Amino acid sequence: MAVPEPKTHVALLVSPGMGHLIPFLELADRLVLHHNLQTTLFVVNTDSSSAADALLLQKSSAVNIVPIRHSSPSLDPTVPVVDRIKAMMTASYPHVRSYIAAVEPRPVALIVDLFGTEAIAMAHELGMLGFVFMPTSAWFLSLFFFFPCMDKQMLDAHAYNHEPLRIPGCSSVRFEDTIDALEVSLEEVHEELRRVARELGMADGILANTWQDLEPTTLKALNEAGTLSNGKVNKVPIYPIGPLARRGEPNLESEVLSWLDRQPDESVIHISFGSGGTLCAEQITELAWGLELSQQRFVWVIRPPAGTDPMGAFFTVETESTEKTPTEYLPEGFLKRTEEVGLVVPMWGPQAEILRHRSVRGFVTHCGWNSSIESMVNGVAMVTWPLYAEQKMNAVMLTEEVGVAVRGRAEGVVGRAEIERWVRRIMVDEEGRGIRERVKAVKNSGEKAVCKGGSSYNSLAHVASECHRRRAEGV
Repeated sequence: MAVPEPKTHVALLVSPGMGHLIPFLELADRLVLHHNLQTTLFVVNTDSSSAADALLLQKSSAVNIVPIRHSSPSLDPTVPVVDRIKAMMTASYPHVRSYIAAVEPRPVALIVDLFGTEAIAMAHELGMLGFVFMPTSAWFLSLFFFFPCMDKQMLDAHAYNHEPLRIPGCSSVRFEDTIDALEVSLEEVHEELRRVARELGMADGILANTWQDLEPTTLKALNEAGTLSNGKVNKVPIYPIGPLARRGEPNLESEVLSWLDRQPDESVIHISFGSGGTLCAEQITELAWGLELSQQRFVWVIRPPAGTDPMGAFFTVETESTEKTPTEYLPEGFLKRTEEVGLVVPMWGPQAEILRHRSVRGFVTHCGWNSSIESMVNGVAMVTWPLYAEQKMNAVMLTEEVGVAVRGRAEGVVGRAEIERWVRRIMVDEEGRGIRERVKAVKNSGEKAVCKGGSSYNSLAHVASECHRRRAEGV
């Protein structure tokens, strides 16, 4: 009996965080199922990440999963989350190199995310193609891509005079919507961003979780530009391959889904702040009153506050407070008064399954790009409540450019009356009708993009063909 010829092998390396893990799993799956590749996914995470473990266990055997664990106690909680992630990624590179050197068939390409761009050089040393997958919008990618074009005068004017940050060929970033790293002008931060831009310029291609019809202007600017790397301008191909989103388990049984089954069609608003987002105690109280005053059905995934840090649950999302359960932060009598119309879910809920449910009409979201994509592919209109990272940029895009969301306020404690207005605008007001129609059109656009022959399908097919060619060359 003939032994089947090995398939072209591609390795992927993903940094900690469900917002990156989910699209990387979907990408690995799609490369196997649609483009006849073999994939190995290196998952960098802590030893206490049970939500990530549960998600990995749900995946089919089509993707080879290689966990790279880091001890939670070894991660100094006083160090900023971004720095902890970078340290974990740096520590993972020797493990990845050893595995790639020993495995057969050898991978011909390595795909990394924004926190793993240093590994592009390692891929080239090993004779592999090196790609970067940005599980973000093309607009956020453009901020890094064009960063070498931004001089100190421009960056100072943005940070201190609050002038918009101009990105060639793309929408400018208003100061109130900027990323945390650019709220002040620090040379060490600028140098780190320039380093990432240089490494993007070394890549054999950049994949983005977006699609042509969603961001045509930004993608045009990226494709027509070059990046500065090692003193020369490189033309790096940009591959929009989205929307990549978790499809959800069709037969999943849970209390949340059983409750949703009993609700009328498009009558429920879902509230969740992602895998790492938290609210302060005062804001939890105001949100509870706002939901109650809105008189709308709701499913709210609630976590206990983690001080004043909106990223407080990034490495501790699965760990409940030792002092109080999440529901103990709710106003007295709230659960009893809303028991007929609302469901409060402590710590975690099956978001993909909730958003695809027939009874869900709206979504109050922190605007992580993964959650934004999940909402759009399910045709669910949003209320934006950005917390950290690029989420304010995402909120601008969803409200002002794509038109699938109501813009919420990003700063300070939001009062109950304002929350009530947001919820009613998306669920019952006339304004919400237009937004809901628009998000259904965006859903259809995304479906066409990833179908065979669609723009995103063809982009990923081009990446796959480059991998097959590298294998055929035997480099």
